[in-house]
Amino acid sequence: MKITVIGTGYVGLVSGACMAEMGNDVLCLDLDPEKIRILKEGGIPIHEPGLDAVVARNVEAGRLHFTTDVAEAVRFGTIQFIAVGTPPDEDGSADLQYVLSAARNIGRLMTDYKVVVDKSTVPVGTADKVKAAIADELAKRGQEMEFAVVSNPEFLKEGAAVEDFMRPDRIVVGADDERAIHLMRALYAPFQRNRDKLVVMDVRSAELTKYAANAMLATRISFMNELALLADRMGADIEMVRQGIGSDPRIGYHFLYAGCGYGGSCFPKDVKALIRTARENGQDLKVLQAVEDANDVQKMVLVDKIVAKFGEDLSGRCFALWGLAFKPNTDDMREAPSRVIINELFRRGATVTAYDPVAMTETKRIYGDEPRLTLADKPMDALEGADALLIVTEWKEFRSPDFERIKSALKQPVIFDGRNLYEPEVPRAAGIEYHCIGRSAS
Repeated sequence: MKITVIGTGYVGLVSGACMAEMGNDVLCLDLDPEKIRILKEGGIPIHEPGLDAVVARNVEAGRLHFTTDVAEAVRFGTIQFIAVGTPPDEDGSADLQYVLSAARNIGRLMTDYKVVVDKSTVPVGTADKVKAAIADELAKRGQEMEFAVVSNPEFLKEGAAVEDFMRPDRIVVGADDERAIHLMRALYAPFQRNRDKLVVMDVRSAELTKYAANAMLATRISFMNELALLADRMGADIEMVRQGIGSDPRIGYHFLYAGCGYGGSCFPKDVKALIRTARENGQDLKVLQAVEDANDVQKMVLVDKIVAKFGEDLSGRCFALWGLAFKPNTDDMREAPSRVIINELFRRGATVTAYDPVAMTETKRIYGDEPRLTLADKPMDALEGADALLIVTEWKEFRSPDFERIKSALKQPVIFDGRNLYEPEVPRAAGIEYHCIGRSAS
């Protein structure tokens, strides 16, 4: 099949590469010439494990191509995936300007039947707007041409996106055009050979399904984080609570880890957008508003613990920080707890020495030449002369450190663990004052 993917971010590049891996002919369009230059020269503009090999293999095989030429991209694919960004507006709603611009380009340049697929995360009703934009452009041309608009939300986890695409647990297709449904079934057939994972529904239900999924996961995280705060006050251990409730098959263990808040490109944006969409339809989503409020509070938990230990004025103090990305296996720092923590420490007069396995370049882009922030080449280098260690991202390389080295490197042997990486008795046995989240009973 000939497929065009508009946008080469996480969703677009992963989708295009994985569809090429299954033998399709894929052209990826991006209006950013620097991104396309990097891709054509064999580089990858994002960090996603395993993606570089898939891209390289399919470029070499002649199945994956890149362009900045909009007309070429519209001509190329019968199926046109729109995978551009939908950043939050000031009011929390999703900004659809890039989605609708892509739709208008398709309507302006198409010459035959197209299936236009909304792959970006978009509010309910976006497919209607995309359809209207395409129809409007065709009318301006005085053309009547068949096309279909499909909602096909992505369920990819950053850091495991290639695996998620290649081995999906479900494929949601929202469509009312039988020809389009047939083409989508054919496209996804190689990804579901062991059983049928494709769920066909109406377009609006598919659009809502994506937001509902992310909102549910965010809710589980915020729920456990609030219980962790309660556990701290009551002398309970949130890890024991997690095991106790997670063993119930109706609940399960996923997304029940207490920590210092969620971040990234999806959960914060999608929760806000769903709250906004509900208000526009005359309904307040009280549970989701509480989820967002709880997450804002949780990003301050480590700072609150630091202030309780060292006082409100942190002038002259330096803190080592492990983990800058919002989660492991990505360099994405959008809405990352690390940014809130760093900025709050700065506000109180402290300096920070930080380390992350892959997010250092992104950190430099965000903070520039900020004199209060030093980036270390190795985890242990960040500790030299620091007043305490903060753990913000649960990278695997942080899981089994040498606590004796940590103790000797720090000015004061104190760890503030925002991800509960260690059994509390282990660092404490090494003579380290250990502050975690919801485990005061340990």
